[in-house]
Amino acid sequence: MQVVAIVVSLAITAVAVALAAKAITQMVHVVRMGGPTRGTRTDNQGARWKNMLVETIGHTRMLQWHWIGIMHWFVFAGFILLSTMVAAAYFQIFDAHAVLPIIGHWVVYQWVADLLSWLTLIGILYLIVVRQRNKPNQLGRKSRFFGSTFWQAYFVEAVILAVVVCGFLLRGLEYALFSLDDPAEATFVHFPGTFWLGEIFSGMSASALETTIYAVAMVKIVISMTWLITISLNITMGVAWHRFTAWFNIWFKRDSSGRTALGALQPIYIKGEPLDLEKMEDLEEEDFSKLGVGAVEDFSWKGILDFTTCTECGRCQSQCPAWNTDKPLSPKLLVMGLREHAYAKSPYVLAGEDGREGLSEDVVKESERPLIGDESVYGVIDPDVLWSCTNCGACVQQCPVDIEHVDHIVDMRRYQVLVESNFPTELNNIFKGLERKGNPWGMSPKNRMDWARDLDFEVKQVGVDIEDLDEVDWLFWVGCAGAYEDRAKKTTQAVAELLDTAGVSFAVLGDGETCTGDPARRAGNEIVFAQLAMQNAEVFKETKVKKVVSTCAHCFNTLKNEYADFGVELEVVHHTQLLNRLVREGRLTPVAPSDSSVAGKTITYHDPCFLGRHNQVYEAPRELLDVIPNAELKEMPRNSERSFCCGAGGARMWMEETLGERINLNRTQEAIDTGADQIAVGCPFCRVMLADGLTAKQADGAAREEVEVLDVAQLLLAGVKRKADTAGATEPGPDMTAADAGMAATATAVLERPEGPGAELDDPEAGTPAENAEIAEESEVHVDDEGHGHPKA
Repeated sequence: MQVVAIVVSLAITAVAVALAAKAITQMVHVVRMGGPTRGTRTDNQGARWKNMLVETIGHTRMLQWHWIGIMHWFVFAGFILLSTMVAAAYFQIFDAHAVLPIIGHWVVYQWVADLLSWLTLIGILYLIVVRQRNKPNQLGRKSRFFGSTFWQAYFVEAVILAVVVCGFLLRGLEYALFSLDDPAEATFVHFPGTFWLGEIFSGMSASALETTIYAVAMVKIVISMTWLITISLNITMGVAWHRFTAWFNIWFKRDSSGRTALGALQPIYIKGEPLDLEKMEDLEEEDFSKLGVGAVEDFSWKGILDFTTCTECGRCQSQCPAWNTDKPLSPKLLVMGLREHAYAKSPYVLAGEDGREGLSEDVVKESERPLIGDESVYGVIDPDVLWSCTNCGACVQQCPVDIEHVDHIVDMRRYQVLVESNFPTELNNIFKGLERKGNPWGMSPKNRMDWARDLDFEVKQVGVDIEDLDEVDWLFWVGCAGAYEDRAKKTTQAVAELLDTAGVSFAVLGDGETCTGDPARRAGNEIVFAQLAMQNAEVFKETKVKKVVSTCAHCFNTLKNEYADFGVELEVVHHTQLLNRLVREGRLTPVAPSDSSVAGKTITYHDPCFLGRHNQVYEAPRELLDVIPNAELKEMPRNSERSFCCGAGGARMWMEETLGERINLNRTQEAIDTGADQIAVGCPFCRVMLADGLTAKQADGAAREEVEVLDVAQLLLAGVKRKADTAGATEPGPDMTAADAGMAATATAVLERPEGPGAELDDPEAGTPAENAEIAEESEVHVDDEGHGHPKA
């Protein structure tokens, strides 16, 4: 038996090692097929090593799903241990009494070996049960494993289970054999978790024990090498290969500090340098084909490493708002499709023009596939998949191996927009509006200050009332929505009133402000984004902008994370952060209604993706809501890091949503189900989407009429005791001061403003119908049936 064990074990090991070496070499070549990364991926190496070890050994990202993360850590640690035990099996096929050199008899190793063996068994059984309870044939698209390659997962799980069982058998046989050779070695101290198994074999003779050890050690080696052979023959088997590639993928992540690839988008790089509009005339014709990603080899090598590393776990898919509303986009399936295409096309790319003569028909056919295209052209990624993305970042935030999905999606959009001119027709309007009018609605810049028309205090404008921002503390960045969209205007007004009440000096740019460029960049039009950003950057430099407060989560993200590339360093805060600071400093004081008979309100808060997930601002808005008197915050099931998108990001605000369920309706229903009276938001995009959703639900009778969508600033304003003398606004009750009465009047006015589409026409402060019609005509915008503004044809 010993001879058979030696021959079989060494033979299969030789085959496995040779195939693995070939597979690894091929994998490296395919990854290197990609182009250079944008920016360095080797900076701050100490921080990169630290982050990689924390994420892998600490399992920090896996532990976002606590029990699955814990059980996966058991299997992860067990895999490392099992590798040492497989190594021990090679000694045992030559000598049944052998153990690993140096550490084989070390009590610490033996305790760790027994403990981790049991934990690995528990972990793999738990994960097997999880997979069985989430099978697509039972749950359909609701299963995060929908689309994953099941035979590969089953194979890996079976191998781990079999190797663990073999390990237990060997430990038991070792105990029994050592009991005959050296009873002092076969004790509970050396076999703490397996001594009882050894008792089962205690009646066997030494020769029988030795023969059995040879056989079990051989089986263990054969199983392990079969696993290695199988993954070597299936190089895209991410469920197995991620054990090796994840370490590299995490080390080379975009941000050396460990932050996920959210917040800023990276610029387009041409010849190793960021795209410079002033030098575009110097570009050669072939350089324009590099404006984005038009073929799989146009991805950076890190992109192809991303695809290689995907484990098919489906966490990204389970959180994706597009997938959860029956749209074709699954971040997991997108990455899997790109991986399969990259490896299938690689022989063609790597062969070069001179070496493609003898390539197979399948390889040639794969090389001819368009990266973006529907079934009729055999495209790799369907256009509906590409344009369904809201850029919410849930996929990136959830991925345990740091795949940068959003970067890759935007890169493909860039090519479609800038090179192919192939994009949803609705985007034509916002591109024209941004280029001609500086806002996606195409409205007149002269109307940017209309929101401040009826305020009872002066809003200072740079260039009109003050020369530059050195004269005030803050630039109040109003944003396009805050200036033009009727519901968002009320947020702008509320913030301005609160800042004025708190004695904060601020100014606005008025018609000197233009769009930050977020919709253009997220839609793939990097050139329009750069034009707008350069324009704003010049204004910032001229007006000496240093500190900015923004009500729009998208403007906040762009100014905070992307404008440094244009030579401006800004301190940018979201309005909820600044207002929260003012409340903590006692400069704003919410008070309860003086009428004790007024029922308390329940509020639920929707996390804007570009505030929360992209920038980790979760606490400030909640702390503000917590201090609002006579109100209770009730969270939606999907909140904070796992909040569900409103559907407006990634320029989806201006695109029709014709596939599946509307994302905003899905999120609105979740908010309604909490029983809340008010749905609080912190972004004008979210305000529009959830207000539209609420209007639709109320029309269907699925929501109470009194439920309303309000910005956090409006809710705070309703409860703040204003310093200004507003006596006489309402009749004071027996215990109400004149100031209290003024506050109550302000609160009532804010809370009772109509919010539905066209409701501003019923607002006496909004102007007469004739005035509104005149403004609409001047702004060249019409409002559709759902309340969205669009440029006129």
